[in-house]
Amino acid sequence: MATEQQTAAGPASGGLSADQAIRAMLLLMPRVAARLKHIRIPEQLQSLSLAPRHLSLLAYLLFDGPMPVNQLAARLEVAPTTVSLMVSDLTKQGVLERHDDPDDRRRTIVALTEEPETRAAIEGWLANGATAWGAAFEPLTPEERATFVRTIRAYEEASGS
Repeated sequence: MATEQQTAAGPASGGLSADQAIRAMLLLMPRVAARLKHIRIPEQLQSLSLAPRHLSLLAYLLFDGPMPVNQLAARLEVAPTTVSLMVSDLTKQGVLERHDDPDDRRRTIVALTEEPETRAAIEGWLANGATAWGAAFEPLTPEERATFVRTIRAYEEASGS
């Protein structure tokens, strides 16, 4: 008799048919989404009305450093005007800073604030997700990690997001 774990994750051998994988993901994804909705936003950031797209923008700036609006827009896969509006809002709230690009004064470089308390709140918020992903990815090979990332990206594209 199969255990619930075997039914959800596949046979003990570790393999899954396409139907088993679809079933497992359809059962798992609502639980993942529910947990993500309940991630507590740090107190210093609670008044900012942050959405998931803000988290991605902040993650790019934290991991990759300051960058121009157009580069952020390309990475977030949204229009530059959308990023400009997000940056304006977060700059007014003290989360981001804008500086002229020393190489091209027509471009603006966006960076996380240097204010220690706000920056620490952003880093802590992102660290929770990084820790969870680290635990999930640790037992996988580099090839398995790459397959997982490609799969999630393909799912996002196919789901019409």
